[in-house]
Amino acid sequence: MMKIRTKFLLFMVVIHSLVIGLSFYIFKDNKLVFILSEVFILLSVFIAWQLYNSLIAPISLLMTGIDAMRDKDFNVKFLQTGKYEMDMLIDVYNGMIDELRQERTKQEQQHYFLEKLVQTSPTGILILDFDENIANINPKVCTILGLEAKDLIGKSVADFDTLLLRAISTLKTGESKTIALNGIQTYKCQKSHFIDRGFPRYFVMIEELTAEILNAEKKAYGKVIRMMAHEVNNSIGSVNSILDTTIQLHDYDADVKHALEIAIQRNDHLNHFMRNFADMVRLPMPRPEQIDLNELLKNTANLMEFRTLKSAITIETKLSETPLLISADVHQFEQVIINIIKNAIESIEIRAKKNPDTKGLISISTTNQPKQLLIEDNGIGISPEVEQQIFSPFFTTKDNGQGIGLTLIREILVNHGFQYSLKTNKEKTTTFQIRF
Repeated sequence: MMKIRTKFLLFMVVIHSLVIGLSFYIFKDNKLVFILSEVFILLSVFIAWQLYNSLIAPISLLMTGIDAMRDKDFNVKFLQTGKYEMDMLIDVYNGMIDELRQERTKQEQQHYFLEKLVQTSPTGILILDFDENIANINPKVCTILGLEAKDLIGKSVADFDTLLLRAISTLKTGESKTIALNGIQTYKCQKSHFIDRGFPRYFVMIEELTAEILNAEKKAYGKVIRMMAHEVNNSIGSVNSILDTTIQLHDYDADVKHALEIAIQRNDHLNHFMRNFADMVRLPMPRPEQIDLNELLKNTANLMEFRTLKSAITIETKLSETPLLISADVHQFEQVIINIIKNAIESIEIRAKKNPDTKGLISISTTNQPKQLLIEDNGIGISPEVEQQIFSPFFTTKDNGQGIGLTLIREILVNHGFQYSLKTNKEKTTTFQIRF
């Protein structure tokens, strides 16, 4: 396509060439008139050149500005020339460039702030592209899912076989859903959208509610337990005092005296039963110190060996080569390990009753990358239905169980801020995992 400056120059060349030819043809016999006509033509060429500069210069200036904007260079500005039309164009261009530069700076600052906010947010944020594939995530999503960003970005949510992502794939815009994983972690997922280049893009916010729900549960059952413990202790103390006095003041025969002693013992058992619940409610906050978990596990395994020998159970340790240093309350965490191993022993014993040929095995392993503890057993296992309730307060599958052990474990691990899970895999191996 021919440029305007080329068209203008071509037009002026043609016109003046035509005028020179005509003047030569018409005034060739009159030299004076011919010379005057040539002077007039030269004057016309000079004026045309001035007009060319006046008309084409703003266009050239405009093209230079367009090139700068195309390159996203908003620092190019022009100086005043003293020509009215040119100065008006320069004023408009400079003003527009200033506004564009300010707007760009503002957007960059907003984008940087939003990016920082997303990356540091305690809420998991998962952004989808136009095809509803995962376009971006923040670190909290990786923590929640236990996956790295490279394993998620570019893939569809429906491609993953995890409970949380399956639930997210069914969410509609504006819908929210509360999801409990393994009866422990609870998350609220909400799907929404924003407009990007005229098209809707979707994002999902994943908010962890585990701590709030656990605190609400603890307040509820803590109040009930304290009230029950108070009433039971007061009643048992008075009843046992009356029974002791009655035994001392009256000469009952052996059967009656034995019956009264049994009643006192049963009251003591009930008192001990309620004290177990009260101790769990009064669990102090941990006093963390740096400990080598491998050393603690070795000592605890040796402590539990006597208990396992009676059931022909082997405890196997596969500890990391380098010390696994964690910040924890040594006494509380030792209680956690003891309870987990005790539950594993009981699970193997239940399986052994059904299958006497069972060779019980408890495997204790640690790794530094990632920092975690795994305690595995080949016991009776946990059904998917029980798995969802296993950490619920006072839930138990044992005939004479109180449901305190796992609740105590949960309280200690939550207070330490450690993540944990308990599940049975397809190979019927039950694994208690603690991540630091």
